Amino acid sequence: MALIVQSVEYFYARVTNASGEAYGLLTQLAEAEVNLLAFSAVPFGEQHVEFTLFPERTEALSKAAAGLGWELAGPQHAVLIQGDDRLGALADIHRCLNEAGVTVYASTGVTDGNGHFGYVVYFRDEDHRNAARAIAAASIKK
Repeated sequence: MALIVQSVEYFYARVTNASGEAYGLLTQLAEAEVNLLAFSAVPFGEQHVEFTLFPERTEALSKAAAGLGWELAGPQHAVLIQGDDRLGALADIHRCLNEAGVTVYASTGVTDGNGHFGYVVYFRDEDHRNAARAIAAASIKK
């Protein structure tokens, strides 16, 4: 499988750090028919959790958040990369970015245990389109 490279938007939501908050948030999004491409939750200070939400459709998340009274920060931009897992796959992606002069701000990757990986790469706003083009162009050459 060639790399699947897509520019994606993501949003932040901060909530009080209470037991079950992630479950509640994800349940409400599912009930509102919001499909997420990626999701993370990390502590923010001592009393909050910051959720990073990568919706398949930005409008669906915005509508659900408004209806639920959530404040969303964003959109920000990242690149979501999916492909066949192999030794050096992420190194090759970073080589392409380096050669294109694009600086990675942060990243998170995961494998599915069945030979595929997903990788979210965060960039400064002005760099995400150049990054997606560089990675996509390099994957076509292989």
